[in-house]
Amino acid sequence: MPELPEVEVVRRGLQRWVSGRTITEVQVLHPRAVRRHIAGAEDFAARLLGNRVGDAHRRGKYLWLPLGSTDSSVLGHLGMSGQLLVQPEDAGDEKHLRVRVRFDDTLGTELRFVDQRTFGGLSLHDNTPDGLPDAIAHIARDPLDPAFDDDAFHTALRLRRTTVKRALLDQSLISGVGNIYADEALWRAKLHYERPTAGITRPRAAELLGHVRDVMNAALVAGGTSFDSLYVNVNGESGYFDRSLDAYGQEDRPCARCGTLIRRRPWMNRSSYFCPRCQRPPRP
Repeated sequence: MPELPEVEVVRRGLQRWVSGRTITEVQVLHPRAVRRHIAGAEDFAARLLGNRVGDAHRRGKYLWLPLGSTDSSVLGHLGMSGQLLVQPEDAGDEKHLRVRVRFDDTLGTELRFVDQRTFGGLSLHDNTPDGLPDAIAHIARDPLDPAFDDDAFHTALRLRRTTVKRALLDQSLISGVGNIYADEALWRAKLHYERPTAGITRPRAAELLGHVRDVMNAALVAGGTSFDSLYVNVNGESGYFDRSLDAYGQEDRPCARCGTLIRRRPWMNRSSYFCPRCQRPPRP
């Protein structure tokens, strides 16, 4: 599933190629793509028509585009395989094209939502006074947000009575961090994924946050992490941060720090990758 860096790359593409344009046509080609819009596909399409698209925003793994002078926004989540592509109007349709949006200008491009597995989707929501779609008001700020509160994060860590990787993936505590970047940040911080949060000191929490930010910023520079053709930016280009991963996906390869072979363990229907020497498990 795309994580914060991948979603941010898409947001930047939407800001460049879609923001400021006025919608003249919306085609919903598969109802599941707008299933979170309770009023249905026809209502979704009708309410978008004639609206000027505002600046593209992101909170964690969610994207949204405000609509004109209304107090509503189109909210998007890419799920496992969703793609928001800016394509020439005369380009052939993708096999898994779900939604098409056209504009009133002469740029000759349209916005397409493509989703092979249909776990992602688009929906229309009212905005809160803070400008967030109400459906994601509960999602915490992400670590790249200038308003992210490091001290509040540490306090919440101590109170959660959980383990550190579970905390990093808790979107009500810190958003945008998924399995890949959690493993990478924990490797850099020399923390085992099952380390209890109750014992993490304020300096240790600050160090961990620093590593989370560093790995995400490095991934942004590389255009995100692409393990297959499903994650691409709005121009259909893949990221290449997978070439720089130190832990995730590196099972049986030498740790870049100490040379010990990286291990993989099943974890919450996923996998955790770690160095058994650098990231020693907590004592029972």
